[in-house]
Amino acid sequence: MRLQSTLVLTTLSAAFGSAFQYGYNISVINTPHKVLKSFYNDTYFERHGTFMDENTLLLLWSCTVSMFPLGGLLGSLVVGLMVNKWGRKGTLLVNNVFAITSAILMGVSKVARAFELIILSRVLVGICAGHASNNGISCIAYSTLPMYLGELAPQNLRGALGTMTEVFVIFGVLLAQIFSLQPILGNTTGWPILLALTGVPALIQLLSLPFFPESPRYTLIEKGDEETTRQALRRLRGHNYDVEAEIEEMRTEERTEQAEGRLSVLNLFTFRPLRWQLVSIVVLMAGQQLSGINAINYYADIIYTSAGVDPTHSQYVTLGSGIINLVMTIVSALIVERLGRRILLLSGYGICCAACLVLTVALLLQSTVHELSYLSIVCVFSYIVGHSTGPSPVPSVVRTEIVLQSSRTAAFTVDGAVHWLTNFIVGLAFPSIQVAIGAYSFVIFAAICLLTAAYIYVVIPETKGKTFVEINCAFAKRNGVEIPEEKGVAMAKPHTPSLPAKETSF
Repeated sequence: MRLQSTLVLTTLSAAFGSAFQYGYNISVINTPHKVLKSFYNDTYFERHGTFMDENTLLLLWSCTVSMFPLGGLLGSLVVGLMVNKWGRKGTLLVNNVFAITSAILMGVSKVARAFELIILSRVLVGICAGHASNNGISCIAYSTLPMYLGELAPQNLRGALGTMTEVFVIFGVLLAQIFSLQPILGNTTGWPILLALTGVPALIQLLSLPFFPESPRYTLIEKGDEETTRQALRRLRGHNYDVEAEIEEMRTEERTEQAEGRLSVLNLFTFRPLRWQLVSIVVLMAGQQLSGINAINYYADIIYTSAGVDPTHSQYVTLGSGIINLVMTIVSALIVERLGRRILLLSGYGICCAACLVLTVALLLQSTVHELSYLSIVCVFSYIVGHSTGPSPVPSVVRTEIVLQSSRTAAFTVDGAVHWLTNFIVGLAFPSIQVAIGAYSFVIFAAICLLTAAYIYVVIPETKGKTFVEINCAFAKRNGVEIPEEKGVAMAKPHTPSLPAKETSF
């Protein structure tokens, strides 16, 4: 099937206004942190006639950083309610209110001489975009967008569109790294503009997304509006496309779901036909974060400095790694439908595992053999290549594909909680682990990469080119559920008591 302009523009509008926010706010506050701390101290001096001591300044800055994941946690808790009430597109549009409000507050904070506005804005932008660099969190935008794109995409393009979430996350990170360079906006006069730029993609989405269709699956299965579904499919697939075949596939999914009912999060944990799908979501998201990507980012500056890179130039090396990350994520998006999900995940984790092991050896011996410090940089770049090829972009595709409509909202709520918790664990524990065992900490990440790859190899089937119902059938045997066939079409209709319908994801 050819890629239609409406589908392309819808994807761009949704991803730029949502996933971009997630990525931009990962790194935008990191580079100019010294400038912002200076603003905090100067403001405090104007009010009290004295500068803050280091402990007070550190506490305020910690609050600034930690408000972001706190907001993201709040966002992940309400996302299920929002997508059920307002739909996928509606939730993304409502979410822009948080981004635009926080952008205005951060933009005027210097003029108002109120650093409190920055701290408050970090909560709001956390609800919207929610991913701090060491304490990441899955939020409204990052939970809703993969769901929306996965349901918009035709079967043969679902993987490519699903990886657009990660492509725009990395694009946001890279653009933030560029804009926050000291000669551009990472200085005493430019930082309010730097922080306020988060409102631009939100405004663009707010003005453009209303003209594009809601998820056809949501419109048909949740709302029961067949005519609107047909109109949306014709716009997304082309007027010559046989929309009735896809509508019938959606009806098949709907009939399958009648045996399940609308699952809440609590039901999801006790519902046998989705047992291994739920475990797989937890493993994919936990493996993505516990494999060490944030720790690599945390340790990168130390590695670059030990290799002889001038500390003032390390931001440019970081920018180079950001470019590599973006390029490889785009490559992943281009080949995911050709090679499949499993091979990208397995090869990505394999590269990450090898990079962590070699990095351990290089860090242990570089004080003796200085040339090994350059090998450390190669390992960091290799790890980024591996992670951005599979573990970073592909889970957002698979987590949408392995659950049906009725359980998708609850599954994404669990997904968000696991994503937040594992990021928090890494951010909290890694510095202490690194101090305690040094370079050997990367052996832990290598082991996690290996275990995650083993689970994927044994449990998760290839989902490329399969309908949601066919994927559900692939898990049926492992779940111990019988799947009958109806007129030659696999019907995932588990022989278990139906659960009562739920209107929320809790």
